[in-house]
Amino acid sequence: MSRVTSRDYRHPYRPPGLGQIESLLGRWSPRLDPEALVDEARRRTRLHRFDGEPLAEPLARLCRALEEEAQLTWTGWVLTHARLHGALASRLRVQACFDAHPELAQQPVDAPVFVTGLQRTGTTLLHRLLAATPRLRALASWEALNPAPADGWSGRWLGPERPRQWTALAAEHTLRFLAPDFFAVHPVEARAPEEEVVLMDHVFVSQVSEASYHVPSYARWVEARDHRPGYRYLRRCLQLLQWQRPDAPRRWVLKSPVHLEQLDALFEVFPDARVIQTHRHPRETIASFCSMVAHGRGVFSDQVDPPEVGRHWLPKVQRMVERAMATRDRRGEERFFDVRYPELIADPIGAAARVMAWTGDPLADAEVAALQKWMTKNRQHRFGRHVYDASDFELDEAKIDGAMGRYIERYGLV
Repeated sequence: MSRVTSRDYRHPYRPPGLGQIESLLGRWSPRLDPEALVDEARRRTRLHRFDGEPLAEPLARLCRALEEEAQLTWTGWVLTHARLHGALASRLRVQACFDAHPELAQQPVDAPVFVTGLQRTGTTLLHRLLAATPRLRALASWEALNPAPADGWSGRWLGPERPRQWTALAAEHTLRFLAPDFFAVHPVEARAPEEEVVLMDHVFVSQVSEASYHVPSYARWVEARDHRPGYRYLRRCLQLLQWQRPDAPRRWVLKSPVHLEQLDALFEVFPDARVIQTHRHPRETIASFCSMVAHGRGVFSDQVDPPEVGRHWLPKVQRMVERAMATRDRRGEERFFDVRYPELIADPIGAAARVMAWTGDPLADAEVAALQKWMTKNRQHRFGRHVYDASDFELDEAKIDGAMGRYIERYGLV
């Protein structure tokens, strides 16, 4: 029998024995001190220079919210410390590559394809399906965590890619161990395509922390920030990754729901981008996403409040679609292609073929066969069945329809 996810969000899963270990070691949780984190990253990498994007204030804001609001377990503290240190080290290594190879800044990033849409509307399915075509390149999870070539002894002995892949595999297995339910909600696989927001989060102005922790003060601060630094950093990392693998396809297919909220910043940094927006009725998506958030928070904290998750994310997703509709009205519809979830599920390969034709790269027969092979290998529910209900988050049809009415009407969602 396949795994069925828990709806007891207030009592997150803990592997046997972990609770006892946490009770013993919790008093020695590492502090999330931004200056100490920066110093540690510089010491371990033996690099000093960061890029010119903002660093001190975003990192300090995030660390303060994590300290004061997130109610992290000992395991949560350790994982978060490692995540922040990894992001800082990655930025140092990326900058070192650009310092050593100034020509990297001249690498073109031509007409990338961005898949976006509200969470749980089929963005992952469509993205991974498009990534299976030989002419498009997706960002792998191991590249998102560490876009710069491996350095030091591991890079010399194992090559520029293998140490980064092993790091991502370790992260994958750690998450499987700590939260097996999460893979039934959203699989995180080291060698599979990953959302570029993981990489953009290295600038510490993104939705990643808001979706992973209870950090309301930081979430409010991020909403008011300029998000162009994250997109500029993304572009630099794509240039670096292209340079490392010149034989790979030159056109990127990327994906994240967060782009809905920041389409103007996206188009400013990627003026020739093409955007695919997926649509599904919010009654079917919001509860599913709230469940995903609750499962994710349970990795880091024992204090998960499902009604609070619902109160936070319903107005948030409303903001996302309202901002996306406003951008589309200003910039024109020719930049966008819409894919409805029922059509995607009924005929995934047909939906991918329509997208590829719209981007100017129609699928050949051999590529259709590649997509069929991918679909056979990646069947739904292979990690278990995700179950959820809006009532778990004190949401109902009236609340959802009231908040999302304009979006539902505009796209004729039923």
